[in-house]
Order: sequence, then C-alpha cells, then structure tokens
Amino acid sequence: MTRLNKYLAECGVCSRREADKLIDQGRVSVNGQKAVSGGQVNNRDRVEVNGRLVKPVSATVVLAYNKPIGVTCTEKDRFAEKTIVEAVRYPVRLTYAGRLDKDSDGLIILTNDGELIQRMMRGANRHEKEYVVKVDRECTEDFLVKMSQGVYLKELNETTRPCAVEYIGKYTFRITLTQGLNRQIRRMCGHFGYKVKSLTRVRVMNIELAGLKSGTYREVRGDELAKLYRMCGMSEKR
Repeated sequence: MTRLNKYLAECGVCSRREADKLIDQGRVSVNGQKAVSGGQVNNRDRVEVNGRLVKPVSATVVLAYNKPIGVTCTEKDRFAEKTIVEAVRYPVRLTYAGRLDKDSDGLIILTNDGELIQRMMRGANRHEKEYVVKVDRECTEDFLVKMSQGVYLKELNETTRPCAVEYIGKYTFRITLTQGLNRQIRRMCGHFGYKVKSLTRVRVMNIELAGLKSGTYREVRGDELAKLYRMCGMSEKR
C-alpha cells in the first residue's frame, strides 16, 4: 500500500504537498469515491484527478531547459505571452522544479517524477542554485559581503540564509542560494539600492547550464542523472 499523496507524486501529477491540497479540494477519487486525506492505495485501485485516470510513470524523464526571458513558469495562464509548457512542448506531461521570473532566464529542471521535484524543492535540504547577476551600480566589496551575510526582507518578514557571493566584474556577481524565496535576489539587491538588470540561473545542484542554447533543452542521463537522484536521497528510477 502507498499513501495517496505519494502515489500522485509518483504519477507525475504534482508534489505531495500539492496532492494533499487536491485531495482536500475533493478533486481526487479512488474507485469512484471521493478520496480522503491520509488514504492509501495499491496498484489495483483506480485513481482519478479531476475525472482523469492517473497511473505511475513508466519511464522517468528529466530535462534541463534554458528558459528565455518572457516565458512564464506556469502550466496554464491565459494572460501569459508564453507558458513553459507551450515553450517546451514535450510529449509527456512535465512539471518544473523551482520557478524563474518571467524577466529572468536560465536553467529550469523539468521532470515527470513528482517525488524528485518534492525532494528538490524541500527548503530544508538546502540544495544549491547558482545565478549570475548584473546590476545597475558598481559591485562594491561592502555590498557583496552584506549580500553574503543574509538580508532581512521586510516585505517577506524573513532574513535570507547566508550564501556564497563572488565578484565577476564591475557590475556583475555570482550568487549561490540554498533557498527559494519569492524574487529573492531582486529583493536582496533592492534592499541595498541596487536594481537587477539581468539574472541568469546557471546551475541547479549538479546540473549546469553551460553549452545549452536559449530556448532549448537536453535530457539529463547517465552519471549526471544518477548523481542528481543520490543528492536527493533517492534511487534512480528505470
């Protein structure tokens, strides 16, 4: 037997947390009956989400995608110029692990493995995400040191975790985060009077953007994929 929220994650529907919300909203049924939170299922049960039958994924897909500026990280949004689903157009339903603002570009990991997304997104795991940032003022040593020490963001009522910050050029720096607060880097820079001119994510955990052209994706395979699963405390699915 498997907990229903885990089963939905294994089907690539969503994360466990999002599955709990779907169940509470009455959008999940098991064998024709409304599902209950904390319920369990086996492989003989018929599980439906919004009336659509779901089954565990038969083959795991993990993509590294170089999101261009202008693409919105959402599955459906009638106001978006282009959603990430429309941009990638992969034949299997995929979900992204970690958003990027419409005005930012760079690496996004997409997969049909809901459990992998859950592990990657869990803030307590402190998985690294690396960015190259260009700002409108000179990157002083004082600014970079203060950014690395953690910044209190009044609008979120939260202080960012200490992080690695590296000088690249007069207006450019590299920053590695282990959390994903809403528009975190832009808010951190704004706290010190800096405005972000460009923001590119270049690495997520062991997956790197290098060599991937804007708007294209590649499948993550072999040792790279196996390491990603190990870093998430999981065994690679075959």
